[in-house]
Amino acid sequence: MFKMTHRMNTFDWGELTELHVHVGSAVDPAIMWEIAHDQGIKLPTRNYWDFERLITVSGKTTYQKYLDLFAWTELIQSSPEAIDKSVYSIASGAYRKNNITTLEIRFNPMKRNRGGERDLDHIILAAIHGMERAMLAYPLRAGLIICFDRSFDSKLNTILARKAIKYAKRGVVGIDLAGPISKSFDVSSLVPLINDCRKSGLGVTIHTGEATGADEVRKVVELLSPDRIGHGVRSTEDDSLLDILRERGTVLEICPSSNIHTGVVSDLVKFREIFLRLKKHRVLFTVNTDGPEMLMTNLKNEYQLLEKNNILSREDLLSATKVAKKASFIKNG
Repeated sequence: MFKMTHRMNTFDWGELTELHVHVGSAVDPAIMWEIAHDQGIKLPTRNYWDFERLITVSGKTTYQKYLDLFAWTELIQSSPEAIDKSVYSIASGAYRKNNITTLEIRFNPMKRNRGGERDLDHIILAAIHGMERAMLAYPLRAGLIICFDRSFDSKLNTILARKAIKYAKRGVVGIDLAGPISKSFDVSSLVPLINDCRKSGLGVTIHTGEATGADEVRKVVELLSPDRIGHGVRSTEDDSLLDILRERGTVLEICPSSNIHTGVVSDLVKFREIFLRLKKHRVLFTVNTDGPEMLMTNLKNEYQLLEKNNILSREDLLSATKVAKKASFIKNG
């Protein structure tokens, strides 16, 4: 019997690596509450517990409703001071709670500048500062990933590419594509931007195969040649695509609790099938949280969830840890 629970016996997994964490869903609600009040943001409730329920997920939701929660978290984080505190909180908490010593944190700085009211460079530098403060306090390596957005036009995504390249030597380690699915968006529009970012030494990861199917994953792989794919669970719908992923060494960033809560994957039984297919085709994968605080989980809980329900063995999970560290965009040293 499969159980969706996050209160389990612990096992010492050693030093962990997490590659898929969003700023908008990874800050403790109590800290978000404090940041909001520090900035004088008018919240829809004066009751902390109602606020906590507002920005967290309990039980099943939908992919769109999950994305809608970011409207509040992104608003609260929309200042240099707020993004500094947010990133510091994520990185320091990752080490204290999970012994994560390699961490990549992703966000879209354009969704933190109040529509152009705040300077984009100040937002990015504040994120770098928060990350560096955490690395001074704790023995961890961290890097930032800047996200393009499916709802942005090419002009806005081009600006994000330029900023990622500008700060490629100062803490930004990769670029991503995220955001709500838009029928007007074509991944081919990112080809020149991705090429420029790759030439500057940035890693490439793309959200696909989550709310979109195997066809888009194939298109992304053929056009953009990403090093990694965010989620990618629907790749398992196409055997030939899985073979391509294996041949290219493309790494999937699997986020179990996130996919189940949003209904992308129906349940843990289905996840067992997904992992069996990935292992059968020898596709490289990692395990991640996506948004630990919003989803009320953490990386160790994700590992234990999979092991306890006989979805992945301890050896599988230790192997995924090694894959994650090797696949990280953070350079040694």
